[in-house]
Amino acid sequence: MADVEAVPGTQAALRRANQRRVIEALRSSGTLTQAEIARATGLSAASISNIVRDLRECGTVSVRETSSNGRRARGVTLVRPPGTVIGIDFAPTRITAALGDGQGTVLARESIGYDVAADPERGVRRAVWLTETLLGGARTDRSMVTAMGVALPTPIDVTTGEIGSVSCFPRWFGFRPAEALSERLGLPVVAENDANLCALEEARAGGGRGLEHVIYLRLSHGVGAGIIVAGRLLRGAGGTAGEIGHMGLDERGQVCRCGNRGCLETIAGAPYLLDMLPRHDDSAGPATLAEMVDAAVASDPGSRRIIAEAGSALGRATALIANLVNPELVIIGGELAGAGELLLEPMRRSMELGTLGSALSDLKIVQGELGEDAALLGALRLATASVEESAR
Repeated sequence: MADVEAVPGTQAALRRANQRRVIEALRSSGTLTQAEIARATGLSAASISNIVRDLRECGTVSVRETSSNGRRARGVTLVRPPGTVIGIDFAPTRITAALGDGQGTVLARESIGYDVAADPERGVRRAVWLTETLLGGARTDRSMVTAMGVALPTPIDVTTGEIGSVSCFPRWFGFRPAEALSERLGLPVVAENDANLCALEEARAGGGRGLEHVIYLRLSHGVGAGIIVAGRLLRGAGGTAGEIGHMGLDERGQVCRCGNRGCLETIAGAPYLLDMLPRHDDSAGPATLAEMVDAAVASDPGSRRIIAEAGSALGRATALIANLVNPELVIIGGELAGAGELLLEPMRRSMELGTLGSALSDLKIVQGELGEDAALLGALRLATASVEESAR
């Protein structure tokens, strides 16, 4: 029989398809000779020889001398079964990729600084390059990867996969990141809001283990929430549930990027917090949210005051959600969470003034256990879940 016909795509896509056929044959039958692989897949002996050589070089299979029907042969065995997944975390200034084993274990990771918001097509190309670098460094062939999960700091339409208009990445409006990555990598790709993924991962393996009603607040460039009710993620009709950064707190406040005034994000989002710091020609001061947090921890009064006011505003907003959802736990994550009690204490005080006593008595507010890795780990878990769902 002839090799697989090349459906629309490149020679590279055809080669990957043929590699997957070989891997599937080995996974279902165990050790096979190259002749047996050829019969099982319908590929030519020359193609099998080339594929086995490539898979051996990247550590996917081992080859040993054996015999078949009294004649010398080469036995091929899977060394590392396929089933690995990739997670990508798109942050405003950085792209991080991780290779996972499908059980939540990170096998390798790579990260690059990049202005992701500038251009969606270029952002995707950088993510593809980072993925290929990751796989090369881990000596893992792309044919071993079953799916990719993507975390993005933006609402994603649950039906179309499109980025919404109110986003930390305004130039990504209408863009479909999962579709674009899938076309370039030839892999199933699923994308989700980063706060949602953080909430799911903290509930599974972090501070929310064993709890069914959890709110995760991701405090970074923007302010977003992942809301878990009765053990299930609340996405809403169009995927915008949890966008608490655009909850109005001050009708005379600053104009938000969403067009409204006095949104929580104008009080607790990174650009607004940094703008509140005094600037002097002889002292640059904190230029990033992480630097502001470090300055506050080191007792800088200006940074402490700004973070405390952000905490009070977060407390007012969270009180409204607590009255509505009645969670057991509020988990604080993102860069601003590094301020610890400098942020949490004013947040608790503010919540005491606006939360029903019965709701507050059941509620704890804590820092996330998974730190900045929560979104990346959530993206890996998202990829694994998509594979399990497609197998049902």
